[in-house]
Amino acid sequence: MKKHILFIWLFIAITPSIIAQETSKAKEKGHTDQNKFRQMYDLLATPNSYRTASGAPGPDYYQQQADYKIDIELDDKNTKLYGTETITYTNNAKESLDYLWLQLDQNIAARTSKTPLVDNSKIDPSISAAGFSRKYLEAKFDGGFKLDYVKDAKGNPMSYTVNETMMRINLDKPLQHGEKIVLNIKWNYNINNYMIDGGRSGYEHFKDGNNLYILAQFYPRMAVYNDVEGWQNMQFWGAGEFALTFGNYEVNITVPADHIMEATGVLQNRSEVFTPEQLKRYNQAENSFDKPVIIVTQAEAMAAEKGFSAKKKTWRYKAENVRDFAISTSRKFIMDAMAVQFETKKAMAISLYPKEGNPLWETYSTRAVAHTLKSYSSHTFEYPYPKAVSVNAQDQGMEYPMICWNFGRPQEDGTYTDRVKYGMLGVIIHEVGHNYFPMIVNSDERQWTWMDEGLNTFLQSLAQATFDPKFPIDRGPAKNIVPYMSGDQSKLEPIMTNSESISQFGNNAYGKPATALNILRETIMGHDLFDYAFKTYANRWKFKHPTPEDFFRTMEDASAVDLDWFFRGWFYTTDYTDIGIKEVKQFFVSNDPPKDFKAPEVTRRNRLKASGPLVYMIANDSPDFKPEMNKPLDIKSVTALDEFIQTKFTAEEKAKLDSPKYFYQVTFNKPGGLVMPIIVELSFEDGTSETQTFPAQIWRFNDAEVSRMFATKKPIAKITVDPKLETADIDTTNNVWPKAEVKSKFD
Repeated sequence: MKKHILFIWLFIAITPSIIAQETSKAKEKGHTDQNKFRQMYDLLATPNSYRTASGAPGPDYYQQQADYKIDIELDDKNTKLYGTETITYTNNAKESLDYLWLQLDQNIAARTSKTPLVDNSKIDPSISAAGFSRKYLEAKFDGGFKLDYVKDAKGNPMSYTVNETMMRINLDKPLQHGEKIVLNIKWNYNINNYMIDGGRSGYEHFKDGNNLYILAQFYPRMAVYNDVEGWQNMQFWGAGEFALTFGNYEVNITVPADHIMEATGVLQNRSEVFTPEQLKRYNQAENSFDKPVIIVTQAEAMAAEKGFSAKKKTWRYKAENVRDFAISTSRKFIMDAMAVQFETKKAMAISLYPKEGNPLWETYSTRAVAHTLKSYSSHTFEYPYPKAVSVNAQDQGMEYPMICWNFGRPQEDGTYTDRVKYGMLGVIIHEVGHNYFPMIVNSDERQWTWMDEGLNTFLQSLAQATFDPKFPIDRGPAKNIVPYMSGDQSKLEPIMTNSESISQFGNNAYGKPATALNILRETIMGHDLFDYAFKTYANRWKFKHPTPEDFFRTMEDASAVDLDWFFRGWFYTTDYTDIGIKEVKQFFVSNDPPKDFKAPEVTRRNRLKASGPLVYMIANDSPDFKPEMNKPLDIKSVTALDEFIQTKFTAEEKAKLDSPKYFYQVTFNKPGGLVMPIIVELSFEDGTSETQTFPAQIWRFNDAEVSRMFATKKPIAKITVDPKLETADIDTTNNVWPKAEVKSKFD
């Protein structure tokens, strides 16, 4: 009886321990595939007949057409614009449209605009009297559209609803596939002084009483309707730029008779608006391919500045297959131009600038325009438009088809620093480059800023490097993005973030995507594969509306390089690169097995390494290591190896065998979230070095650490990861073995 009681007691006492052990060994729950090399089916839109899995437009791809006939008149005295337009809109979608949406982007400057209400504001600790008055005392500028009417082709009023920066035209009957509709609109608005009120367009007022106008978003414009999201009618809050439909334009612009102007399109009445001498100079410029020709001289511009003519003059332009139209006009303008020759055609590079821009602009602007067109064309497609115009507008950097505004002026005495010069050149190259992205490769800027700014910034860096080898390139090189990517995660968003929700706009939408493309080209794909794929994307989608998926898919489709891991990490996360050296072991070849050695089982996969006489590798930190092992490998001293070579190879084959002397095993770890190639520089004791690159796929089975073996003829003195700073590694203190001594600030 006592034995039974003892047994029961022991069972009760031991059972909780057994249960606890069983509980501790409970299986973890399953998980989804988190491998960073999984394909992006979970992120990309499903391919369809509009947009194919290859990234190309599909057989049912369509886009709408919006043609404009516009007449505007500038009231220079009152800085006001009056306009009428006729829009002919063609519905190429298979479905019918119950209503139409137009953009009224000037309404961002309306007194009732909600844009000023969406940002944080705090009391300024100090503020100028003028600033205080403007902020708290003065009436806000009222620059929104004043609509006089919206009528149909027969002159009948049309029903419409204005919602902030968008206007809905309420149709009496649906607009069917293939049908056209005509809208007639009359409007006016007060032009903003962008130096005071801000804005992407407006006017700059000079001390001499003149204004320099840069006019854009000056007319009600059709919104995009497409297969991706229907109407792109997201409000214009100021950061996300524009999504626009291609069309043909006829625009007549009436301004003071002493103004000089440039605009989108081809000028139809040059002989009416230029003097005979200016016309002669322009004809010379059309055949000047090596240097600009001054068309409107500084002396002529300075004389016009004093005139303030009461007479008027109308400039008439036509533009085909453009997504927008913009104008710049002033009596202060100097103009120069030169021709740019492409393989099948030529285009004009033109600059407009006040005397305040000289000598900087006369020296550099038009040459930079010409260089940009050549550089971008070499990476995409031949520039299709007849001209590209650079306008000097202070504190501006904005782009439109064939014309852009750019900052940069010297001091009043004409002197300027390299910083001013390169800053001006950088913005000219960037804004002229926007002719390609998004003016021709017409992505949706309201949604994805990076698709035009990032791609354009990347091409800008290539153009800058070939324009001037000394050009300081800020965005593109991998090391320059490190401060951003290593920053406070609460202030970072993925590149794939809507334009209005980006906190660090320049770094996120310009710098990081430009860096990503630079890394793809220089480190991952190589120039040939990258350039072919990038050019394929540009040509597939020129004069069309691409999405991010179209870009991602085309880059893979045209290169046969799996880039899902790269796009997933760089574009959809805020992960960063940090790859380091965890451990380095040197191994020595031995005849004798280590203690407790157990021969590996011979399998189909390892029979070459495990069968037959064995050679033993002893690590320098192993208990089996002996000081006498610390010497270069002599094959004859390793019996099994020497016998194998002597019996298996002919004398000719022996002469071709390699002869490594030293063996190292390097373990790399990855504190950072991004997977990237491991670039390793081996520096030898004799001062020579070699670099080996392991593809990013080396991390596919272990995202934390991997090892590689190096067999060398010379002893290694130093190992460096990413020696040329190609991967945007945010912490290089773990990139070197032996670990480099970090000097203090005092040292």
